[in-house]
Amino acid sequence: MQSPATRLFAYPKYWAHHMGPAPFLPMSRAEMDKLGWDSCDIIIISGDAYVDHPSFGMAVVGRFLEAQGFRVGIIAQPDWNSKDAFMALGRPNLFFGVSAGNMDSMINRYTADKKLRHDDAYTPGNEGGKRPDRATLVYSQRCKEAYKEVPVVLGGIEASLRRIAHYDYWSETIRRSVLMDAKADLLVFGNGERPLAEIAHRFANGESMAQMQDIRGTAVIRKEALPGWRGVDSTRLDQLGRIDPIPNPYMEGAPCSDNPETELGQGAEAKPVLVQPAKPKPWEQTYVLLPSFEKVKADKVLYAHASRVLHQETNPGCARALLQPHGDRAIWVNPPALPLSTEEMDGVFALPFQRVPHPVYGKAKIPAYDMIKTSVNIMRGCFGGCTFCSITEHEGRIIQSRSEGSILQEIEEIRDKVPGFTGVISDLGGPTANMYGLRCKNPRAEETCRRASCVYPVICPHMDTDHTPTINLYRKARDLKGIKKILIASGVRYDLAVEDPRYIKELAKYHVGGYLKIAPEHTEEGPLSKMMKPGMGSYYRFKELFDKYSQEAGKQQYLIPYFIAAHPGTSDEDMVNLALWLKANDFKLDQVQNFYPSPLATATTMYYSEVDPLHKVTYKSGSVFVAKGERRRRLHKAILRYHDPAGWPMIREALQAMGLSRLIGKGPQHLVPPAGPADRQPASRGGKPALTRHSPMAQQREPAARPGGQRPGKPGSRPASPAAQGAGQGKGQGQAARGPDGRRQEGQRAAGKGASAKGQGRPANRQAGRLTPATGGGKGNGRGRPG
Repeated sequence: MQSPATRLFAYPKYWAHHMGPAPFLPMSRAEMDKLGWDSCDIIIISGDAYVDHPSFGMAVVGRFLEAQGFRVGIIAQPDWNSKDAFMALGRPNLFFGVSAGNMDSMINRYTADKKLRHDDAYTPGNEGGKRPDRATLVYSQRCKEAYKEVPVVLGGIEASLRRIAHYDYWSETIRRSVLMDAKADLLVFGNGERPLAEIAHRFANGESMAQMQDIRGTAVIRKEALPGWRGVDSTRLDQLGRIDPIPNPYMEGAPCSDNPETELGQGAEAKPVLVQPAKPKPWEQTYVLLPSFEKVKADKVLYAHASRVLHQETNPGCARALLQPHGDRAIWVNPPALPLSTEEMDGVFALPFQRVPHPVYGKAKIPAYDMIKTSVNIMRGCFGGCTFCSITEHEGRIIQSRSEGSILQEIEEIRDKVPGFTGVISDLGGPTANMYGLRCKNPRAEETCRRASCVYPVICPHMDTDHTPTINLYRKARDLKGIKKILIASGVRYDLAVEDPRYIKELAKYHVGGYLKIAPEHTEEGPLSKMMKPGMGSYYRFKELFDKYSQEAGKQQYLIPYFIAAHPGTSDEDMVNLALWLKANDFKLDQVQNFYPSPLATATTMYYSEVDPLHKVTYKSGSVFVAKGERRRRLHKAILRYHDPAGWPMIREALQAMGLSRLIGKGPQHLVPPAGPADRQPASRGGKPALTRHSPMAQQREPAARPGGQRPGKPGSRPASPAAQGAGQGKGQGQAARGPDGRRQEGQRAAGKGASAKGQGRPANRQAGRLTPATGGGKGNGRGRPG
């Protein structure tokens, strides 16, 4: 990967650095007075309460900018009904940084069924309603009302995933780029440290917004492309433009060639060797012209095409800029920021965090903090490419890992600083538990690859699967003085883990507290191919090894599988097959949530357009079956909770409509019992079956092959450590975007929290009552046992 122009901590410090770090970044004028500040250089507006901890993006961004020498103030969860709260710290000298918080404000406020939530884990007292809907828009407009001339820089997960025209699930419309609607000046997407450092220092040096149009990891509003950039027209279907081969830097026919006619013979006159300068790489100073906002709003197929192009331009090593017209203006999206080096990551996590909430909150509980106060983020990024997850669009697929020393030092800080620490580290993880230190073994391939997943449909031969760095880290961490237990709460990518059974042994022996969550997401090939997830063969292999090593350690431990209901590509029969698998293995899911279509996710594109952007998009592309409408989505949810009597009438009606009445009965091969005298069979509308038959064979399309979205998970899941994802945004959703409130923001899944220990202790490969053959090892995965 190419090197940045300036390393993260190599900028000359701004003049205010001599004032030193603040105990807490100030939230009031009184705190500013105590620090001797007459003004703030940068003010961060955030939808989260201020917790000075590296798992909260606002704290990471604020402390990082402070380390650059700037005076940074924070206005957390302001009253948005007027501009007054946005003027509490006065006028910032450089800019406002605006973020909705660690979570998208709409996902934070509404369930997948669009029902209002009444809690908010990022708010003192878990109180809901402390941030507005579409907080990025509201906060930005209030900042402009307060100080019209001050630049506003958007960041965070909400802005990052709305940087171009996008499908909005809550209004069921295509909305413009958030930068247009917010009336802001600049948008930071992805991890924010590198672009924010450049923005802040260029503002401090007197540059205007008009001079800061080319910063990687940012989007701006323009009339046309940047001067000197060449365009590739991709306004029509799959017209991605020609990629020229990298030229030979040497002149053709030079004496170093193998052509004997050019070799010097005896007495031949010596001539100088002429070396031509290398031509620019084909993606450098090249942009892709996307279909306009107006066109993608009017044409679902063009929307799918634009989504496909965007997901092919996410590798910082070779991504091209994007230009999308919006009326008489356009959104210019620069290539993503370059990943942080290990040294730079260490520097970010070594900033002087207090690791507690701001004192202004007193003794009020902030659930997000309580959940992650003893967890450690060890890496960023994910190369899994799941279509329902937004990590690829937000953090990228290049793994950025901290050094062992940095991680061990943070564990010692937790031991020494966190009030009431009991000796248990709740997690060492990130977007996944076991991608730490894993990178492409071929640097040139890593820099030029446009593949959205390094593990689907098969694990790339260039991808390192050696878990030695993670194993060594675990061993050193648990040997630290005062540390009694290191738990792993981040989800384990089990298809990677089976490539190195030593990791599974280490995990089972030392780092599982009885239950370990993993995410098969489904059992059927149709939905799995649209998720870009491995088949069940890897699951069976992982379970076999996990059970073996747990038994060797003398422990009774169980796997908790997560599943997604109503994901695009899932037919009614697919859900029935999944429910039969759950019943055969005695899993009873306490919490079930449907797929949540979050902005920019590939699966969200499938949901909206019913077209598969993982393959060539044309007007003749076959449609993807999508469970839409409240009734069908409720059905898919009910089928996963086959054991709940409340859903039996709906399930019976659906089974009868599908011609599967044989699954109604009281035997082990049946899904639900027959109606009893007390049951009321719901009447179908118009006297017709409410659901029609959908053959799984008819609904399944050819297996997929590319990228990611956002999802809520079960309460108790680890939040994404928000390492600076844009101005004021941390790893929140994207990181892997798990919210500490338990709502993972990448397409929700059914939490297997209530799975019976009895069932989990059995071999999880019984297929009693299946409608169709089991997927077995799944596409491209012959290592696991077939079902």
